[in-house]
Amino acid sequence: MAPRIKTSERIVQNSLELFNQQGERSISTNHIAAHMEISPGNLYYHFPNKQAIIAVLFSEYESLVDSFLRPPQGRAATVEDKRFYLQELLAAMWRYRFLHRDLEHLLDSDPDLAARYRRFSQRCLIYGTHIYAGFVEAGILCMDKVQIESLTLNAWIILTSWVRFLCTTRENSNHLSEQAIKRGVYQVLVLEAGFVTDQARDAVNALYEEFYVPLAQALEDVQHDSRLS
Repeated sequence: MAPRIKTSERIVQNSLELFNQQGERSISTNHIAAHMEISPGNLYYHFPNKQAIIAVLFSEYESLVDSFLRPPQGRAATVEDKRFYLQELLAAMWRYRFLHRDLEHLLDSDPDLAARYRRFSQRCLIYGTHIYAGFVEAGILCMDKVQIESLTLNAWIILTSWVRFLCTTRENSNHLSEQAIKRGVYQVLVLEAGFVTDQARDAVNALYEEFYVPLAQALEDVQHDSRLS
């Protein structure tokens, strides 16, 4: 028999589902309670407001990204590591897509969250530069220190703003497809195209093929999804 999930965990899971489907702004604590068929009072017993639920979801997202955004320990980086990072980034962006879509609004609404997000961003940029430096040391990429810094920053800007870009491409921004987000991960991969070494070229080209989604298809996927709602 499966263990019963705590009410607080169910509230967090249901909130994530609703925020992802309909956007955080259009979901209230009353919506969450009604969706779960519990009383608003029961929800407030666990969380004083919606910001408290969002804070838990951000903690989950932060822990997830921290768990994989590290250089390999005790060995040289490989192109397979690059595939791993891209797959993990895609999964994290997809699972917590509401955070990316409503980011500025969320940070404006909660100074504590904004401070946490700034620290998280700085940490990700530091780890990103270490990861790229590892690819340079392994002979997969050829870049100097300033190029590594610039590439990391460009990658971060794309990853954190891609969902919002998708939301500007059609009327109904609530329904995103995983394929559309996958194209954003591909956009990060192609930033490196001019820096790939000859020895790594074939392996990296295989990654291009694996992550490529035609832009028209990515945008049509989203538009098609929005018509289903």
